[in-house]
Amino acid sequence: MNAIEMLVAQHRRMEKMLKELLDAEPASRRPIFARAADELMSHVLVEEEIFYPAVKAERTEDILLESLEEHLSLKRVLSDLVDMSADDEHFEPKLHVLEEQTRHHHKEEEEHLFPKVRKLLSPERLERIGEQMAKKQQDLLQKEPRHEVTNQTDAAADLP
Repeated sequence: MNAIEMLVAQHRRMEKMLKELLDAEPASRRPIFARAADELMSHVLVEEEIFYPAVKAERTEDILLESLEEHLSLKRVLSDLVDMSADDEHFEPKLHVLEEQTRHHHKEEEEHLFPKVRKLLSPERLERIGEQMAKKQQDLLQKEPRHEVTNQTDAAADLP
């Protein structure tokens, strides 16, 4: 699958899961949150480890650095939520922040980064990157990556 198409599909799926989570009764939020957190964290890690380094170019570096800072912000909110009970009075407000930041980040990527990447990389190259990303994401999802987020909140990831 084309890397950009894969990421856009994941954006829509994550947005849907976060809405489902916000609409759920507090008592049923933990399992939904676990799924959404794992999806979000695996998505972020695949972008940081594979997609961003693959598309790094002089014309995208500024966007990528901003995206890495947005990832750090998402990781910090996600880390708070991982350690929080679903009936904590701060859980729902933090969920709203996570949903808003996620939606904003997706919009930035789709409107600014992805159009540039489409001009820089061939469809064949995007297919190869997408295949790498899908394999890595499958591996990550088997390990419940939400539990790794607390180790990644000190600074934004490096852009190799």
